[in-house]
Amino acid sequence: MIDIIVAGGGPAGLATAIHAALAGMSVVVVEPRAAPVDKACGEGLMPGGVTALRAMGVEVSGHPLCGIDYVHAATRARAGFGRAPGCGVRRTSLHAALSARAAELGVPVITGKITRARQDARGVEAGGMRARWLVAADGLHSPLRTWLRLGLRDPRPARYGLRRHYHVAPWSDFVEVHWSGTGEAYVTPVGGDLVGVAVLSSERRLYDEHLAAFPGLLRRLTGPAATPVRGAGPLRQRVRSRVAGRILLVGDAAGYTDAITGEGVSLAALSAQALVDCLVADRPQDYERAWRRLSRTHRLLTEALLGVARTPSAARLIVPAAARLPALFTTVVRTLA
Repeated sequence: MIDIIVAGGGPAGLATAIHAALAGMSVVVVEPRAAPVDKACGEGLMPGGVTALRAMGVEVSGHPLCGIDYVHAATRARAGFGRAPGCGVRRTSLHAALSARAAELGVPVITGKITRARQDARGVEAGGMRARWLVAADGLHSPLRTWLRLGLRDPRPARYGLRRHYHVAPWSDFVEVHWSGTGEAYVTPVGGDLVGVAVLSSERRLYDEHLAAFPGLLRRLTGPAATPVRGAGPLRQRVRSRVAGRILLVGDAAGYTDAITGEGVSLAALSAQALVDCLVADRPQDYERAWRRLSRTHRLLTEALLGVARTPSAARLIVPAAARLPALFTTVVRTLA
């Protein structure tokens, strides 16, 4: 019998499969799309994410990132990551590197989609296979999470993300976060002549309409658009539990707060390792506590930033406050890094 079936071959699913293979477990990934898969995201890896990938034997090539730069009109607040850099990397490049590492370890990837399963005290049946465990790594709007009825409703306004790339030489080695009263624009250098610009907002508008709120950024985007606009959302996904018998949730399927702090891939990689460690020890019940511990700082800081960003008048004060308190801003950035 297979040890683990992973439903979803994105970064979280492939990280789970890689950790399982490194632990000597048999694992199969089921994914409907051919690799590499693109997705609307900020594409900035925190230093912790780069380290987590290297621990799996995954090396990514991209643009070094030195820190975070908050911008509002003429006011800026900049904080460096410290000793280790992050990395701006195209989502397709990241997915290709993870896919190559999984293949190197002999992990089979089957074309298909798992939306439900049947489990008993000894295993799980899904996708025409039987395994000891099923890991749902099927994304922000996880079909398995829906089928298990693990999602919770959230009364707060939904936030959405849009992303496009531009052919222009990066003007900074920092991720720039441009703030307005209605959302944020995240500028990430991902190559020698390519930058990604992602917009997050609770307002449903066209991408170019969002960019109009950042005139200083628009003046920088002198090159042509390199990719079409991609979208994602609603971003917040509240989840009752990450463990349902022999089915465990990882990555965005396990719950998502917001992309405002840019830790998605780092958290997914670390959670995947924690999940596999719990299964190796035959203690799946420990995974919920491990996930909460790993994500605690991310959740608290993200909720705090979102609480301020929801009010336009308060959102305009974020950058001036960070500029007046550089030591605190640097501490927050390095904690996230």
